[in-house]
Amino acid sequence: MTEIAFEAAIHAGADQIFDLIADLGGQDRWLGRSSAFRGTSEVSANPATLGTTYREPGLLGVRTGEVVAYERPTLIAFHQPMELRLHAGTIDILLRATLTPTATATNVRRELTLSMPAHLRALQPLVLHAFRRENNRTLQALKAYAESL
Repeated sequence: MTEIAFEAAIHAGADQIFDLIADLGGQDRWLGRSSAFRGTSEVSANPATLGTTYREPGLLGVRTGEVVAYERPTLIAFHQPMELRLHAGTIDILLRATLTPTATATNVRRELTLSMPAHLRALQPLVLHAFRRENNRTLQALKAYAESL
């Protein structure tokens, strides 16, 4: 199991940022598509609440997710195992977004926990690089959009 974290101070309210994250059906307003993220579909409830399910296809595979923690406006977590293409296995993913309001901004921390199948561990550095790049991109897009509102 590998854990990585990403942080940004966003000059917007925690409620507003939380609502952007929970709006799975509206992510395309602030998050452009990439090879790792091609949109969110089959969202069972929008905005998301505890237990909401969704699908996210990407270059490596399809993430089938569920909201597993929901404490508005400070915490939302997603369990989104990714079924890899070519039946290569599943990368287990837990993503937690913690929002901490301060006097001047909201600190947003994205914590990612990944578990890879043993037969793919040699590829772990490449996979982690891709996850780091995509999570940094997502956090910067969220910051830019929230601060423009």
